[in-house]
Amino acid sequence: MWEAYIKGYKAYLQLERSMSENTVSAYLNDIGMLHRHVQAEYPGLGVESVQLQHLRSLLKAINEMELAATTQARVLSGIKSFFGYLMLEEVIRIDPTELLEAPKLRRALPHVMSIEEIERLFAAIDHSRPDGQRNRAMLEVMYSCGLRVSEVIGLRISDLSLNLGYIRVIGKGNKERLVPVGDTAIKQMTLYKDHIRSHVPVIKKGSEDILFLNRFGGKLSRVMVFLIMKDVAKKAGVSEEIHPHTLRHSFATHLVEGGADLRAVQEMMGHKSITTTEIYTHLDRTYLRQTLERYHPRYK
Repeated sequence: MWEAYIKGYKAYLQLERSMSENTVSAYLNDIGMLHRHVQAEYPGLGVESVQLQHLRSLLKAINEMELAATTQARVLSGIKSFFGYLMLEEVIRIDPTELLEAPKLRRALPHVMSIEEIERLFAAIDHSRPDGQRNRAMLEVMYSCGLRVSEVIGLRISDLSLNLGYIRVIGKGNKERLVPVGDTAIKQMTLYKDHIRSHVPVIKKGSEDILFLNRFGGKLSRVMVFLIMKDVAKKAGVSEEIHPHTLRHSFATHLVEGGADLRAVQEMMGHKSITTTEIYTHLDRTYLRQTLERYHPRYK
């Protein structure tokens, strides 16, 4: 019966919770991990018979795999969601996850690129190649607008209002937001759209309105964006820790350091909670000292 409940859970996430494809996939992977563990350790155990000790056994196994605390917490979140669904469907009467404790997490500060590193990154892109112009436009809009990878690969031509200086972004949970876009990003997107994309020989069905295309005329994958970023970062000689989300972190941090209102940054990032945005209020010691030297009477 596991398969039937998992199938129903998938429909619940998609239809009732309106979760994105990536989030649904992550949750189903977590439940798949639980299912495999139960099959191996407790053959024949039905989903309605799972108890606290069975779940603790899974968490112990995950911990022994030396997975990061954040990964363990995410798996636990998926499992809690699954049993919450089973409670709603009245498959179970007692939620076995109620006393299940998550590993303690240390909130790590995001890795951020300096403005000089951003410039080096863009300078390392070969603009003589069609894919180079596409990559420049794509990375520019990611940094200029703070987009997630899923948001940039899903960006549509019909989402662009470049004459007004805005783009429409479809974020997590299919929530829409309007984000201002800078002149440099507008220029690079226009160059790509009018002079590169318009010459793609064949565009795959379903991708006619997608802005950034691969060489086969289809939508770029998340993995492809990661590989592009890794390759450009290597050529630019910047940190190996750089990945697409680093541009989003840098966008928010540079805004906050420049004095932007936190609520405005929250709106542009598409954060549900201001608490998530507050992580970008971290400032380096040099900036703090410069502020003190400039404004505090004892430092002048």
